[in-house]
Amino acid sequence: MPKYSIIIPVFNRPDEIEELLASLTKQSFSDFEVVLVEDGSYKTCQTIAEYYSKQLSLRYFFKENEGQGYARNYGYQRAKGEVLIVFDSDCLIPPNYLQEVNSYLELNKVDAFGGPDTSLDSFTPIQRAISHTMTSFLTTGGIRGSKKQIGPYYPRSFNMGITQKVFQKTGGYRIPFMGEDLEFSIRIINAGFKTALIPNAFVYHKRRTNLIQFYKQINYFGRARINLARFHPGHLKILHFFPLIFVLGFICALILSLLNQNLGFFGIGCYITYLLLISLEALLKLKSLKVALYAPLITLIQMSGYAVGLIHEAIQKFRGVDPNKKYIDLY
Repeated sequence: MPKYSIIIPVFNRPDEIEELLASLTKQSFSDFEVVLVEDGSYKTCQTIAEYYSKQLSLRYFFKENEGQGYARNYGYQRAKGEVLIVFDSDCLIPPNYLQEVNSYLELNKVDAFGGPDTSLDSFTPIQRAISHTMTSFLTTGGIRGSKKQIGPYYPRSFNMGITQKVFQKTGGYRIPFMGEDLEFSIRIINAGFKTALIPNAFVYHKRRTNLIQFYKQINYFGRARINLARFHPGHLKILHFFPLIFVLGFICALILSLLNQNLGFFGIGCYITYLLLISLEALLKLKSLKVALYAPLITLIQMSGYAVGLIHEAIQKFRGVDPNKKYIDLY
């Protein structure tokens, strides 16, 4: 029985899987298996899985499309390891990842954990800028894996591990998408299990490759936050409305500039200062002028996309439209 099982759900992304599996062949810690779950893809990665099965202890499964949450459950049910780790298919894993996790778990009694995500220098400037704004304390309050995070740590499934005991008690993911990982993490904590961030167990997260894809993804995240509130209303905090407040404040500043130039320009100046701080942070941290120049634009897309998604799903909730009902009836 391997100590770790790595579960990877995939849908129509064979190129990403090839890079991810290649990175796993370089792990310094070898006591692990890979469970690859093809979630009804029409662009399968079966050939890639067969190739890497010669280098890794890898099992490949094909199932009908149900969504990433249920694909992870499918992998959990077939995993043989003591600890179950899930990655998104667009991640690359550093060679010392499992060694860092193993060292941490030997010293700390935790039931579920996660790690941060970052970017490689080889990623495109847009990907690196997205990675920066999605993890910066200035834009997210540290809720996506920063050491400076506000509030308790909730593992996210781009880089998340649980024990077999956690899966057996919770049943895994309750819904297949739209906030499924946070909903799962909340139930893990509510069940009395201990969670932790392992700072050195980071992954390289490629995220989206262009601005349109990023807007769609972040809009989905905004919708997911409201969807999560359907299950756990107490977890919708003021912090989660920051993007909406940001957008509404910017619109007010523009309108105010037409009515009172001094007040309006002061408000716009505050926004410009904020965006310049994010750009400066990106420049100092990533040492790339291109990334620093992209960072303000990415921030605006991130805030507006999330705010629009938040409003959209709030309206759906008000109308009584629940995308989860057919799944909850089956859970």
